[in-house]
Amino acid sequence: MNETLVIQQRGVRLYDGEDKAKLDMGVVLLSTHRLLWRDQKSHECCICIPLSQILFFEEQAAGIGKSAKIVIHLHPVLENKEPGPYQHSKYSYIKLSFKEHGQIEFYRRLTEEMTQKRWENTPVSQPIPTGIAPKAGRTRAVGIVGIERKLEEKRKETDKNISEAFEDLSKLMEKAKEMVELSKSIANKIKDKQGDITEDETIRFKSYLLSMGIANPVTRETHGSGTQYHIQLAKQLGDMLQAPLEERGGMMALTEVYCLVNRARGMELLSPEDLVNACKMFESLKLPLRLRVFDSGVMVVQLQSHSEEEMIASALDNVSDKGSLTAEEFAKLLGLSVLLAKERLLLAEKVGHLCRDDSVEGLRFYPNLF
Repeated sequence: MNETLVIQQRGVRLYDGEDKAKLDMGVVLLSTHRLLWRDQKSHECCICIPLSQILFFEEQAAGIGKSAKIVIHLHPVLENKEPGPYQHSKYSYIKLSFKEHGQIEFYRRLTEEMTQKRWENTPVSQPIPTGIAPKAGRTRAVGIVGIERKLEEKRKETDKNISEAFEDLSKLMEKAKEMVELSKSIANKIKDKQGDITEDETIRFKSYLLSMGIANPVTRETHGSGTQYHIQLAKQLGDMLQAPLEERGGMMALTEVYCLVNRARGMELLSPEDLVNACKMFESLKLPLRLRVFDSGVMVVQLQSHSEEEMIASALDNVSDKGSLTAEEFAKLLGLSVLLAKERLLLAEKVGHLCRDDSVEGLRFYPNLF
């Protein structure tokens, strides 16, 4: 088995015991057999420590103005030690100071290698390749060139994958535009042949259009920005929301409207702010919808024809029939969201038709007998 790289980390300062070494910032590399440190400026300046020479190691937490460190305690130096930047030291340990973080993962991988001791089971048959020939009186170069080449290849592969992903996204957007054009074409055909198509077929076609997306959605690119944009958007929302509101009893929470509209718009998503501003213009444009804000702050879109008296009467009838109801129970009965069901009950309470019991079991409404 060849010696293989496990992890590397840039921005690591080397300490000779408690003293800052003359070697400043560098790259520390961990292989299956060695711990290597290389100066970032002078690639020929390298220090190599066989993992078998490590006695034990420990973490040193970061402090104010101090980086986190890993302290590595070493066995006594071997007699056949090769020449290097340091021939002697008064300390039996070194410190690796991680200026650019990464010490947690490096410590974990070092722990794994020291536990597995792969250097004992697999003697080095081929060390990490090096691009620097050894010279007399100089530290033997460690394998950096090959490692950096692999990292460069990996970076290029990543860039290629990202480029392909964006190409796929571009194709998806092109398809979305085609679908909008198709829906626009169908909408025009419905208008042209209004007399030749039955009402049921028209409704079915419109449901297909809604699932495919709004035909020709109003955007800032087509209608500019500011008031004119919100006016056109309000008109389009008035046409689009009429049928869904009728199906839901004449009222929808603004959050439901937001989800419904953006699903229909496809790639031309609408911001919450633009939706609120457009809904505020319903009444001034004399559209059949209006934006309503309950006392609790909940915002809903409802039909102008929606009768508040009928809504209160419905809440009172259901509560009277059941004896009492929670918002969840009322929501199940009418097929509404819990949020809207609660607002209806609170409205009936406000006019004096219902009263509440707020206990540990939750909020429950009863007919007001007084």
